[in-house]
Amino acid sequence: MTLPAVTLHAWARAYLLSADLATKFDPPPPPEPSDDDPVPASERDLRPGRPPELQRIERAGKSPGRGALADPKRRAWLWHTFLHHELQAAELMAWAIVAFPETPAAFRRGVAAILLDEVRHMAMYRTALADDGARVGDFGVRDWFWQRVPAVRDAAGFCAVMGMGLEAANLDHGMRYASWLREAGCPSGAAIQDTIADEELPHVRFGLHWFKRFTGAADFDTWRAHLPPPLTPALLRGNAMNRAARTRAGMERAFLDALEASRFDPAGARA
Repeated sequence: MTLPAVTLHAWARAYLLSADLATKFDPPPPPEPSDDDPVPASERDLRPGRPPELQRIERAGKSPGRGALADPKRRAWLWHTFLHHELQAAELMAWAIVAFPETPAAFRRGVAAILLDEVRHMAMYRTALADDGARVGDFGVRDWFWQRVPAVRDAAGFCAVMGMGLEAANLDHGMRYASWLREAGCPSGAAIQDTIADEELPHVRFGLHWFKRFTGAADFDTWRAHLPPPLTPALLRGNAMNRAARTRAGMERAFLDALEASRFDPAGARA
């Protein structure tokens, strides 16, 4: 499938709606947006096309623990889950472009660039999946991100949930899984986690920058107020926070202290 290159909005819309697996993994370069472009109508209600290779499930299995990652079959499940996380992130970047067409061109341009990063991360996980004897579609997928992110009120809320929330949490989770994979004798998998975590840093920085632009602040209470229920701050961090990486991404000490002190609410984790 060839995506239209007329406008960034049309490009993002086509990527989002595509049910072709090859397109999800290899979209063409996005058109350059301009603040002088006509502003199309918002299409917040759009939801992603799903390639037939990906079968949705209602509830995912338990993530493999520290000792289980020595088993290639358990690693393959993990790679497939992470690949689908990246796919949802790419689709949600496309969704943000069509949902908030009134945002500055610089914001939409940055979101499109992040979309392409997520696509590259998908390809990295596909390689790891093949190395462990599996392929895309061998496991069911759960659209957890899609069940929550579109509830945001505006572009500031999108930055709060994606950049400052889910992608920042990947800094924590990536650190943990990289350590576990090294212990399990899988240095190539650990290297993937390290690389993706490093590339999430500018994504978090981007979300933080634009959240400040849209709201005028980036303190913990302002951020928390932009999280749509049932999301809670504690759900958007790892059990062990990667404070060093979050600090490099621009998060301030008071914000991190409040986030680390936040308590987990299981209601936010349920579909």
